[in-house]
Amino acid sequence: MVLAQVDAKTYLLIMIKTLLVAARDRARLTEITGVATRYGLGLLLTRLGIDEISSEADDDPRTLAQRTRLAFEELGPVFVKLGQILATRGDLLPDEWIAEFERLHSQAPTLPFDQLRDAVEAALGEPPETAFAMFDATPFAAASMAQVHRARLTDGRDVVLKIRRPGIRAQVEADLRLLAELARAIESASAQARRYGPQALLRQLAEAMLAELDFTNEGRNADRLRADFAAERRVVIPEIYWRWTSETLIVMDYVDGVPPRDPETLRSAGLDPAAIAGLGADLVLDMVLINGRFHADPHPGNLLCLPGNRIALLDFGMIGHVSPRRREEFLGFIQSLIAGDPAALAEILAIWSGGHVEAQAILRAAERLVAKHGGGRLVLSALIADFFPIMRQERLLMPPDLLLIFKAMVTIDGVLTAIEPDFDLSSAMGRAWPRLLQARLAPGNWIGTGQALLMELARVGEDMPRLLRALIRKLEALPPPPARDAETAEAVRRAGQYIAAAILLAGAMIAAGMIWG
Repeated sequence: MVLAQVDAKTYLLIMIKTLLVAARDRARLTEITGVATRYGLGLLLTRLGIDEISSEADDDPRTLAQRTRLAFEELGPVFVKLGQILATRGDLLPDEWIAEFERLHSQAPTLPFDQLRDAVEAALGEPPETAFAMFDATPFAAASMAQVHRARLTDGRDVVLKIRRPGIRAQVEADLRLLAELARAIESASAQARRYGPQALLRQLAEAMLAELDFTNEGRNADRLRADFAAERRVVIPEIYWRWTSETLIVMDYVDGVPPRDPETLRSAGLDPAAIAGLGADLVLDMVLINGRFHADPHPGNLLCLPGNRIALLDFGMIGHVSPRRREEFLGFIQSLIAGDPAALAEILAIWSGGHVEAQAILRAAERLVAKHGGGRLVLSALIADFFPIMRQERLLMPPDLLLIFKAMVTIDGVLTAIEPDFDLSSAMGRAWPRLLQARLAPGNWIGTGQALLMELARVGEDMPRLLRALIRKLEALPPPPARDAETAEAVRRAGQYIAAAILLAGAMIAAGMIWG
């Protein structure tokens, strides 16, 4: 691990700086060290510079990775989400740690509704018993950030109320401050750690967590995904009821379905596991490669299988976004593996490494990946199991914005292979090609591209007189050219024709754009 390469003096420096920042968060820091003590993580936290504490579980037979995972679950949503992000960082952590962090899930005891009532009534403007035809004060589900209760509207529709836990914002903000300072101190003290961008990782975590605390963001995410799949009747996104939705409360349709955990349960409910797996693969590829907006945590608890082999998505607190450039890169990554082309794959890995890695190391990594996974059936779980260790061994880097994509892809792959062991991403890619081509040729895409091109040409047109005057002055200042043969003269003449034609074409496009506008 990278932290093992920081010397004792650096650990002391990190500890001092972290403790100075932690003064305002002393109570939370005490909770963190208390949990660490119970799980025997004193040495780990001392090395991280958070505190110097003893352990109460030195004889615990569980591994350090197992105890860390359990401690993260107890510490709440920030640490759970951090662990889930780290589970995608095979370029940073050994396989044992990746396997443990992949098992992380958010859990919390339910709260009596009386502890939530004041917040709910403040959000609704009235008691829930009068706002709804029926309200169940017994919790339906609970997680570390929110608790869910069922209700019914006056028109008979069943809904759920997701209520933010009291005090959770203060805890999340304190955790983010502590972790951000820790990342800053480590990065400033270690060139090796700096290569892996711990501050960028924590910024990504903070952005996601703070957005997730505001339930209006979740509501807007649901509306956007519903619009993305408006034409796909097999995908269900619960309706959001904005009349009752606020930062601390969200009300949405109740969806009754079967979580995709095993094929036998699906078959007993009259569902086809192969059809569900195929739809799930199509769904995630469309989100990542076409829509550029995807559900970042598609685990079985956030997916439900419905009659007719449909899929419902739940919990839209964390939605990832993929820029057009990243979509092209990710598509190229998959294509090059399916085609068995190490040179094409190396080009993508070079972009992701940002020019900080030797070309030979990148090519070696690409050749190793293609040798094991190229040119045939693409099993994502096996690919990822090899991909990150190779990245780590060859010292390649992964941009932070790609982590959520890989996390979502790995999560959905685990779900789909559990219900359909023969699931194959390459066959799903084959089905996706017509949709990809249709999306690229859609008029909406061309309009945006054309407008950008016209704007650039307009800027060139505005500069054209100045550039031509400068060119004429340069030409006048040049000495007389030597005598030319007939062939050279003809080449120059043709070049002049091409330049003139290009200028005329640019002018025509600018004029067309002005008329069109």
